[in-house]
Parts: sequence; C-alpha cells; structure tokens
Amino acid sequence: MSLVGNNVLLVRVDSGINLGSGHVMRCLALAQAWQDGVGDVVFVLATESPNAEARLTAEGFEALHINAKPGSAEDARLTMKLAHKYGASWVVVDGYHFGGDYQKIIKEAGLNLLFIDDYGHADYYPADIVLNQNIHADENLYRNRASYTKLLLGTRYVLLRREFLRWQGYKREIPEIARKMLVTMGGSDPQNVTLKVLQALKNIDIDGFEAVCVVGGSNPHYDALKDFVETANLPVRIERDVKDMSQLMAWADVAITAGGTTCWELAFMGVPFVGLSRAKQEAILLQETTRIGMSLNMGEHQNLEPCDISEVLMRLIKDKRQRSTTISIGCLNIDGLGFQRLIKAMNEGEI
Repeated sequence: MSLVGNNVLLVRVDSGINLGSGHVMRCLALAQAWQDGVGDVVFVLATESPNAEARLTAEGFEALHINAKPGSAEDARLTMKLAHKYGASWVVVDGYHFGGDYQKIIKEAGLNLLFIDDYGHADYYPADIVLNQNIHADENLYRNRASYTKLLLGTRYVLLRREFLRWQGYKREIPEIARKMLVTMGGSDPQNVTLKVLQALKNIDIDGFEAVCVVGGSNPHYDALKDFVETANLPVRIERDVKDMSQLMAWADVAITAGGTTCWELAFMGVPFVGLSRAKQEAILLQETTRIGMSLNMGEHQNLEPCDISEVLMRLIKDKRQRSTTISIGCLNIDGLGFQRLIKAMNEGEI
C-alpha cells in the first residue's frame, strides 16, 4: 500500500550496540500517537538493528534502510529524497550524530523538521521545532538557532509509548520493605554495567527478595549474564527484548537503571529508582532528577564497586518514606500528555 498523501511522518533514527535503543523507543512513542490520530509513519535507518526493525514492523510501520554514513551529508540527502517521495508532512530526526549541517540540508529542501535533542550537541539548530524532554532542558542550549525555531523544553513533552499510557492514573501500593526490583541498563549496554549490578545483588539480604533483569535485544552479554545468575544462585529472572516494560514496572517496588528514556517511564509508573550513568547526557539527566528528588544518583558506573551499589539499594529498599517521596515527585513531573502537546505544536507549525 502506498503511503503517499496519507499525512506521512518520516522518522530518521538509528539503533545498535553502541547507539542504544532509547532514540528509537521515544520516536516509536511519537509514531504511535501519529498513527492513532494523524496519519502514517515511515522509519529510515542507516544502521543494522534487526530487533529494532522487527519491533517497528510489528507495530505496523514501514522501516527503510539507506546506505550512507549516519549523520553525513549523503545521509541527509537520501533522507530528504525519501521525504519528498512519500510526501512527508514532517521529518523527525533523533540522534547525537545529526548536527547543524544535517538539519540545514533537510530545511533547504523545503521540509518541516522536528529535531529531538538531549543536551545541545549540534552547533546550529535550523529545525522548525527542537524538542528536549529533559528536566535540564534550557533555552541557552539553543542560542545558535534560526529565528523561526520553536523550542519545546522540559518534561511536559516526555514521549511515552502506548504500553505506558494505559496505566494513566495508576496508584501503586508502597510496601514497608521493597522486595521486588527491576534492573534495566538500556537496550545494548556495551560496557556490561548490568553485570556489576548483578554482582551487587549478591549483597542484598532481604527475605523474599527477587529481581527481574531486562536485557535489550542488542545486548551482546546475554549468555554471560545468564551464566552468572545461575552460578551465583541469585533470585533473579533475566528477560530479553521485552516488548511491554510497563508490566514489569507495575510489578516492581524499586528499580536500578541507566540514565535515559527509561527514567521518565519509571517516574510515570511510580517506581523509585537508583541511577548509574554511562555517558555525559546520562550524567546530566541523573544529576537533575536527583536534585528535584525523583531519583538517587550514584554517578558514573566506572567509579563504583558492587558493594557501593548494594549499600544504596539497601537504603532505598528499607526506606518507605524516601520511596513515597520519589514516587510523588515523579508523577508530578511526568503526566503522559507529552505527545499531545508535541503534535499540537507540529500542527500549528505546518507550512
């Protein structure tokens, strides 16, 4: 079936071992909302990611591949040509390898451009809309932008997938002792921070404690992690390439995670969490969520030993008051209406 003329949204995003899956997952949230109320969606990828592609096609989206270095001028030109071919009403670009020159090529082709950003990594922003859904989002990050560029900043614009939105208004019971823990270090975790966390769980001395460890589809350490859990006889179940994270978050009393999109999902679901950072943007995010009381930030993972992690986890497990506070702050900041606000802004800005 041809999608041309069906109010098409064209999304340029990548996923992989060194890129993670967070960019695809938040674009998927926007794509679902667009599909539900606006039109059709086409994803364009330049990297090989079978798991991400399978998820997109299962959701009813077309996933195309281009042969170009991600973020290059050739990438931008091929994306521009596909946008014209499909008659796309908007192009969405999400990834740290897309800079100002990339945006300029898309805009000079007469296309509407939404650029999803985290920390102002580009030297120039000529996009029609720049979306930064983080607490630390600030207009000063985008001083070098076009006069027409609209900024959508802050957690009012957090994009959540359908699986989470069905839990709108969910109120969880907060136990005296948290015995159910979710471990999730992102879609790929090339540094295998998950193993350090599992080593920390050996020190959790709580009757009835159990954990679910989510391993992304592009995580290269899956087999080694399973072997460690079995050898250490940990009360941990490893789940791979989970399609519905909301169910596990509803089950969990607490979580430990990397800094990224998952933090907003946990906050929306009312799950108190401890964060470990693996990169600059994650460190910034976790510093801010901890500053407002939404999380406990342990800092950069390479500076931590398993005993450091287990000590903080034990404190959170036993402190009902702390968990109640973080839940309240998280729910105040993430209301699940981000996609509505974004699509409204896109409709207002259409040429």
